[in-house]
Amino acid sequence: MGEFTVGTGLKPPIVHPQRYLWTDAFAVCNFLELFKQTCDEKYKELALDLVGQVHHTLGRHRSDASRTGWISGLNENDGELHPTSGGLRIGKPLPERLPGEPLNERLEWDQDGQYYHYLTKWVHALNQTGKVTSDPKFILWAVELAKTAHGSFTYFSSTGRQRRMYWKMSIDLKNPLVSSMGQHDPLDGFITYNDVHITALKSFGSSRSLDLTAEIEDMKDICQGLSWTTDDPLGIGGLLFDAFRIAQLISKGCSDLAGILESVLESVLVGLDYYSQGSPLDFPPEYRLAFRELGLSIGLRGALKLLSLTKESSDIIDPEDSLQPLLDALREYLPLAGKIEEFWIDRENQRSASWTEHKEINMVMLATSLVPDGFLMI
Repeated sequence: MGEFTVGTGLKPPIVHPQRYLWTDAFAVCNFLELFKQTCDEKYKELALDLVGQVHHTLGRHRSDASRTGWISGLNENDGELHPTSGGLRIGKPLPERLPGEPLNERLEWDQDGQYYHYLTKWVHALNQTGKVTSDPKFILWAVELAKTAHGSFTYFSSTGRQRRMYWKMSIDLKNPLVSSMGQHDPLDGFITYNDVHITALKSFGSSRSLDLTAEIEDMKDICQGLSWTTDDPLGIGGLLFDAFRIAQLISKGCSDLAGILESVLESVLVGLDYYSQGSPLDFPPEYRLAFRELGLSIGLRGALKLLSLTKESSDIIDPEDSLQPLLDALREYLPLAGKIEEFWIDRENQRSASWTEHKEINMVMLATSLVPDGFLMI
């Protein structure tokens, strides 16, 4: 995390820091956990500095854009008070695709815009920041970002009966750049909204402007009938993170989530079986992507905590519950986390292009896997 701090221009700060929303969300959680474990104020300050730098970089138009200021369109003072109300840019190296410009699928990966699943990760990071610092403004910003993301990325299908989601939007959230729906975006949103809604109730009480009940119901409807199964390690890791969050929410009184927990775990086990069949962790580093594997190891660290939580809490599972066989089957895959971490800690493997080309995200997610509570616990 120290190398990340200097390398991306967080501290010492530089004029044009290298901010990327996904990586920075994990980094905030890592700094918060380091603060909790060491009681060293410098880590809390790094988390807060990173939040501020993200908002002042990704909450504003690009330096090469014709527009300036906050992407929300708010004036400077109001933008400072509500930095997430217009969403946050991804932080890609190239400008976003212009209206009417044909889609180039290869180029699109490097073009800016807004991703829903990056915004939910930042909602989570802000929520965690509010809990650790006891400062309600971070919870306010988390709710405002959740509402902005939901209002911009969800829409009704042509029949007007089924709500759907866009995968990528323009920086100003006016135009969809990729219209397909991310496989796990509805589930991620549903769980994230539930978490921040509970935190907001504790911080602000009942407030119509901060209430996420309608958004939660929308996401629940979108989730109906969808399949979560994937053999992508990052996707499986995300499902395991979701499963642990669901279990934590159930333990906090959200008993109606038990059914979705079972569905998620069933998908996880199918995905892990598919993924393991090809023995991908036996390949040399040039044929592997560290951050995708580390997403799985983070999820597996959450799975271990899930097993402990379900053992301790009868609110989540009882001995006759249908969840038990799924939890038992999950144990077989837990050693994969250590195998992934050990491989990517090796400095020789870190010399490969597959590591260096994605160095910052790899470093941060490796740190998360090694010390995961800041990201995993809600």
